[in-house]
Amino acid sequence: MEKRILGRTNFEVSAIGFGGIPIQRVDEEMAYQLLVEAHKQGINFIDTARGYKESEELLGSALERIGRDKFILATKSMARTYHAVVEELETSLKNLRTDYIDLFQFHNVSKEEDLETVMGEDGALKAIKEYKARGIVKEIGITSHSVDLLHMAIDTGEFSTIQYPYNPVENQGEPVFKKARENNLGVIVMKPLAGGAISKGELSLRYIMENKDVTVAIPGMDSVQQVIENARAGNEMRPLTDEERTTLMKEANTLGQEFCRRCGYCAPCTVGIDIPTQFILEGYYSRYNLQEWAVNRYKGLEIKASDCIECGICETRCPYSLPIIKMLKKVELNLGVEA
Repeated sequence: MEKRILGRTNFEVSAIGFGGIPIQRVDEEMAYQLLVEAHKQGINFIDTARGYKESEELLGSALERIGRDKFILATKSMARTYHAVVEELETSLKNLRTDYIDLFQFHNVSKEEDLETVMGEDGALKAIKEYKARGIVKEIGITSHSVDLLHMAIDTGEFSTIQYPYNPVENQGEPVFKKARENNLGVIVMKPLAGGAISKGELSLRYIMENKDVTVAIPGMDSVQQVIENARAGNEMRPLTDEERTTLMKEANTLGQEFCRRCGYCAPCTVGIDIPTQFILEGYYSRYNLQEWAVNRYKGLEIKASDCIECGICETRCPYSLPIIKMLKKVELNLGVEA
């Protein structure tokens, strides 16, 4: 596995890391098996978050069995204030069954006022710097869905890493990646497969690896086969051929910008709709020529897109500002057809 230095942290991380969102879908034994295979494949960087439901607990259980020292561990929190982030960090330490966090990141800071709060007198940064002074947090980073915010964050000089989406559909982060590298910040890429919307996973990861401003990409994985397939992009580092690039970009061009990345930030829905699942099924219907399969699965759901009451709360949470209500209507239009 190719290793890259994560900016000023000097951590030597695998080019392909382990994204911790999908692990929520497995049990403790499978979580352990996933990390065993990740270690075998040369993956040594794990990214999780307090907001990823059971992710920290599952990873903590697995790390206790396989050995905490086998991985560079990153977690993050949405807390913006001093006391709130202390509570979050203490919970993360307990869940992850560890006495230190290699990289603590401020999660999804996408508004200037949020950054100001984090960096204020009673802000979360002050608390985390105190934990860093005690050796409990080794390095501090920031994640965002706003390029402008990350430019501001880099200029503060307070962060060792940035994290931002990057894939063949979303390349608007390239200038800020370059700025980060020039300032010796590590660059962590989330959504490397566009939240699973890109089916050519290995090609997408290789596309990302061609950008030398990127340090590590963190695809989410919930099966051993996914670990093996994703690790291949870092274990067999090679540029895309012209044919592969054409194939990849052809698929990327079909997605446009209005597609779900499955981050789950829209949840919980007021009436219980599993919003990402609705969009996954519609994707199978409209992009992958699996109309009958998608319609049957949709009809088997207890709560469907048609149950939306258009309260709009989900849209206020979406970091991509997706028109979720309109998109749910499209799901029902395509999948709610009468047999």
